[in-house]
Amino acid sequence: MLYAMIDVGSNTIRMAIYEIEGDRVEMLMKRKHSVGLASYVKDNFMQRQGIDKVVEIINEYRNFLDELGINRVTAFTTAALRNSINGSDAVKEISYRTRTNISLMSGDDEATFDFIGATHDLVDDTGLLIDIGGGSTEIVYFQNREIKVKVSLPIGSLSFHTRYTGFHILPSASECDEMYAEAEATISAIEEFRYVSHAQICGIGGTFKGAMSLYNAMYGMPRRNMRMEVKRLRDILKRFQRDHELLIPDKVVLMRTVPERMHTFMPGLVIADVLAKRFGSHQIIYSDSGVREGYIYSKIIDSEDF
Repeated sequence: MLYAMIDVGSNTIRMAIYEIEGDRVEMLMKRKHSVGLASYVKDNFMQRQGIDKVVEIINEYRNFLDELGINRVTAFTTAALRNSINGSDAVKEISYRTRTNISLMSGDDEATFDFIGATHDLVDDTGLLIDIGGGSTEIVYFQNREIKVKVSLPIGSLSFHTRYTGFHILPSASECDEMYAEAEATISAIEEFRYVSHAQICGIGGTFKGAMSLYNAMYGMPRRNMRMEVKRLRDILKRFQRDHELLIPDKVVLMRTVPERMHTFMPGLVIADVLAKRFGSHQIIYSDSGVREGYIYSKIIDSEDF
């Protein structure tokens, strides 16, 4: 069968269409709009412009699906609306205006689905799963492919950019220092992970996808490489600070590898670097499966209706 998923994230709004046959899941196509929904949150309220933008894009997706006769659709939204005071009301309005049942996914569920999707084909059976989104960061510690601890933190790449960098594309050295301070304070307060150390990190989501592409281009790695050395993250962060002169090759590599995430990859890497140092991780492995695939494996393939 054909199944569509609409993911209203803090950075992007995506639609992915899958073919599901038995236990086989194949993504046929994906569309996305880089909206920066988290930037529409003012004083913890999602603004009217943000709600209207979500409605516009979901209606575009629904028109496409209706044209192809794809009527199995799941839609959910995460941190940007979850963390807004008016998030529930906004989701109800969006659902009504788009004829789409949209669920407000909790941070706990997001972390669980991230884990299921990313570890489905993962070789390592013990480690950390990290998803640095626009408005939140999900962390899961697993042993023998079972979740032991999971948490959703209220820090993300877009929220950091909005708070510290403002209208600039790249942060300055002092702005990076401020982001490091908040990330370190937030992460050091996580009591649930106090006994976790020297764990392998599996990174998923847009921050790690962009960072992996940039990393491979900078260090002459093949495009299929999925591993980053943590010790190089600080070098990347220093090289692209606003008050450091950008050479033409640097500008070219940014435009080639992170054109849509040029303003958020640095804040995301700050969070990744702090997490890697906190857990004593020397490498980060990138996985291109996450919350959408996890939802399919746990809620669709395993459901009685399927």
